[in-house]
Amino acid sequence: MISINPYSQQEIARYEEIEERELQLLIDNNYKAFNNWKRLSYKQRGHFFKKMGELLRQNKVELGTLITNEMGKIIGESVAEIEKCAWLCDYYADNTTNLLTPEYYEADVSRSYVRFDPIGPVYGIMPWNFPFWQVLRAAVPTMMAGNTFLLKHAPNVQGCAYAIENLFKEAGFPESVFTNLVIPVELSDLVIANPKVQGVTLTGSRRAGQAVASVAGKHLKKSVMELGGSDPYIVLSDAQFNESCKTGVCSRMLNSGQVCIAAKRFIVEEPVFDQFIDEQKALLENMVLGNPLDENTDMGPMARPDLLENIENQVNKSVQMGAAILTGGTRVDDKSWFYKPTLITDVKKGMPVYDEETFGPVSVVIKAKDPEDAIRIANDTIYGLGASLWTQNIPLAEKLAAKLEAGAVFINGMTKSDPRLPFGGSKQSGYGRELSNYGIKEFTNIKTVWVK
Repeated sequence: MISINPYSQQEIARYEEIEERELQLLIDNNYKAFNNWKRLSYKQRGHFFKKMGELLRQNKVELGTLITNEMGKIIGESVAEIEKCAWLCDYYADNTTNLLTPEYYEADVSRSYVRFDPIGPVYGIMPWNFPFWQVLRAAVPTMMAGNTFLLKHAPNVQGCAYAIENLFKEAGFPESVFTNLVIPVELSDLVIANPKVQGVTLTGSRRAGQAVASVAGKHLKKSVMELGGSDPYIVLSDAQFNESCKTGVCSRMLNSGQVCIAAKRFIVEEPVFDQFIDEQKALLENMVLGNPLDENTDMGPMARPDLLENIENQVNKSVQMGAAILTGGTRVDDKSWFYKPTLITDVKKGMPVYDEETFGPVSVVIKAKDPEDAIRIANDTIYGLGASLWTQNIPLAEKLAAKLEAGAVFINGMTKSDPRLPFGGSKQSGYGRELSNYGIKEFTNIKTVWVK
């Protein structure tokens, strides 16, 4: 596996993949570690994650620089990712005892309750776009519940994968409770099939989710799938206009547009449509593209050349079908991995930028006749991850939120993940939840105890 800096396009490091024999040994060791880890109290497990949170904060610039060098996001976003990971560690260290306390129910006996027991090693297949957050978002609650974790990270961020594993070691975690597996895709099915592995969680594309979920289903393994999105960003005519415009640009262009829960389809009510288009165009054209380690840079390159080619093809095909580019729509040059912040309108069903997930800095703006029409357009997708809704009429907003087919609806704010709130999607955006009390229970044995 090779790690390449997306900005300089220079090789950072090469990582040797392990063979099947070594893989089986690592799984065995992870399972042995589980048998001891599960016996620790929540407070004892939390002690280790508190230490990890401290290490993350102490080394946030160094770790943030590693993220930027491996996948290209601007340094401010990378450091913020590390800080969020530290918050995650603290949250579960402080709250797991309450989140997993047994739940008592009235029944026809003296006592009946439900307890949440760990199930064993859990296999996490993680993406490159948030190389620390995505891993820890899955691993921390899973491990606080008493499970151990096996990581298969994306090939282009193996430096981050090793850094995470080293953090577990530096924080004093017992050996092998967290294990980084440097394996090719071809060996992934063997991990899922291994009888010692009890669950699998994936964050990635819809295609990857279909492949992994089918193997997990074949072997009757519990799975959580956090897949793609084509999130609507609805702006009604009475919205706080300036705030909705600025937040929209942030939500779409964060991480060079390479975010599953980013705003991707801007659905704007007719009375403010033209004004919104003009403001978005101006904001996008003022963005500074450049070295992601420079604090004055607004947007870095895309993470890989194949991702650049894919977004370019989606835009070009949509234009051939009648879409109109108002700004951007091209690479910065033939050599770099930058794609210009792009604004597209005159978009219709059947076009790639309408039907597919656009994983890059492309804003699609669609006109809606009224609020009900906006909801119709928003739901006209195979995806259902997140949605944003902007209006000053909060009672109306909450009624419309109930109609949106999404795992989360943010009213007058951009979609984001928060350790305190469940995260996940509906429809082809996956199933199951991460974070909050819902996420920590996904990989537990929800056990009924009936006492006569």
